[in-house]
Amino acid sequence: MPRTVQQILNQADELAARFERYEPSAADERDPRVFTELRQAVLARSKAERSVNSAVVNTREHGYSWAFIGFLLGTSSEAARQRYGHKRDA
Repeated sequence: MPRTVQQILNQADELAARFERYEPSAADERDPRVFTELRQAVLARSKAERSVNSAVVNTREHGYSWAFIGFLLGTSSEAARQRYGHKRDA
């Protein structure tokens, strides 16, 4: 059921009051090192994925099969081709 304009205004007033009464505590703080660690891991994974992609392209250009590439990646040849293949390899 849709809310009335008055209900929306009442809720807005309630939220504003809660915001104004809020007093942060030490328990509310988060350690920024955790975020930094995760961000660095994500960047490292991205860099590693670009490196793997480049190596797969190079390996294909040197005539290696998808079966060989899949074996080295720890996956099937079809999964490797689907993830790293290009239209010319389809």
